[in-house]
Amino acid sequence: MTTFVDRATLFLAAGKGGDGCVSIHREKFKPFGGPDGGNGGRGGDIILIVDRDTTTLLDYHRSPHRRSTNGGLGYGDFCNGKEGKDLILPVPNGTVVKNLAGEVIIDLVGIGTQFIAAQGGKGGLGNAALASSKRHAPGFALKGEPGEERTLILELKSVADIALVGFPSAGKSSLVASISAARPKIADYPFTTLVPNLGVVQAGDTRFTVADVPGLIPGASEGKGLGLEFLRHVERCAALVHVLDCGTLESDRDPIKDFELIEEELKLYGGLSDRPRIIALNKIDLPAAQPDKFAAELAKLIGCKPEDVLRVSGKTGEGVADLLDEIVAQIPAPVGNKDGATRALIFDSVYDSYRGVVTYVRVVDGHLSTRDQIQMMSTGVRHEMLEVGVISPEPVPSKGLGVGEVGYLITGVKDVRQSRVGDTVTTYVRPAKDQL
Repeated sequence: MTTFVDRATLFLAAGKGGDGCVSIHREKFKPFGGPDGGNGGRGGDIILIVDRDTTTLLDYHRSPHRRSTNGGLGYGDFCNGKEGKDLILPVPNGTVVKNLAGEVIIDLVGIGTQFIAAQGGKGGLGNAALASSKRHAPGFALKGEPGEERTLILELKSVADIALVGFPSAGKSSLVASISAARPKIADYPFTTLVPNLGVVQAGDTRFTVADVPGLIPGASEGKGLGLEFLRHVERCAALVHVLDCGTLESDRDPIKDFELIEEELKLYGGLSDRPRIIALNKIDLPAAQPDKFAAELAKLIGCKPEDVLRVSGKTGEGVADLLDEIVAQIPAPVGNKDGATRALIFDSVYDSYRGVVTYVRVVDGHLSTRDQIQMMSTGVRHEMLEVGVISPEPVPSKGLGVGEVGYLITGVKDVRQSRVGDTVTTYVRPAKDQL
């Protein structure tokens, strides 16, 4: 039975807007009550949201067709129809949303990040809303708009800082188990690891995530073995750790050949040439291991010192501390800092009939708080924030947003074109001469 799915196709249909109502107010002693038909309710949206507890796209592989509810019909006596309920679809952190042409629509990174995958239709206006000075009692109402229908492709790219790559049975899973609380399947036969395993490592004051990728073999780029399908999970990594088996008993293999073949497969995959490499000779506890010999040959091959090639044992833990020190040195420092200049990226904006445009942002630097004056980088237009909130997972008002937090802003803007996706929000500081 399939338990891990990192690619799925979704067929989405958002809710239809409810129809408006045609109604004339009837009451004793009021012969000309006038129109009182209410508006139809809006259709429900379909929203993708990054959820901490979701790790696979299995649910969408099994049930790819999803539909949100329609808006209710309008009624007389100025009663508007019930709004359709939004359909919330949780996805793993690192999910990439693409269209059928393969173009990336959005990259969902960060717990609470959300994206409206299909927008519900607007409700139709009732005859009360259509009344004018020239048409006092319209005998018609507007139909609700159909909901958006879309077909999207979801791809999961694991959010890991470090990736372990190597041949099958090189000891990658044992290494992950020795440095983290993860317990991947470990056995003495090839392709024990069939899906990526993630482990969280605490090394001093640094916490990072390491990914154990299924083993690669020559011809993986042509589909041999498990192919290169799972290498998408290492695209976000800051560095790659080559785990080389220096105690192998196979006559046609040695760490030098393994390193060259894996590098060739990574080159054929593409996009990973700029990642720093850390070389770790594993299984030095085995009697047949020759770590010093292979370290000297690898150092000559890549142009480094023999002591730069690490010797480790995932079973006994020998050399693991040195490996962690080297990994920590390769992990970049956090981009944001809470005392820096404020900068937030807009990843979605939605019009709400009651509150105006709701802008969803991820804070990269600084801090956003209510009553701050913000400025759009692309246009230079300034707005005063009326409300700030976090998403956990539902939107909740708060005093502000800090570095790395995902939330929403309300500025009173009525046009979504003034809050464009991809734009950057900064805080505006009034010049000193304006304060005089």
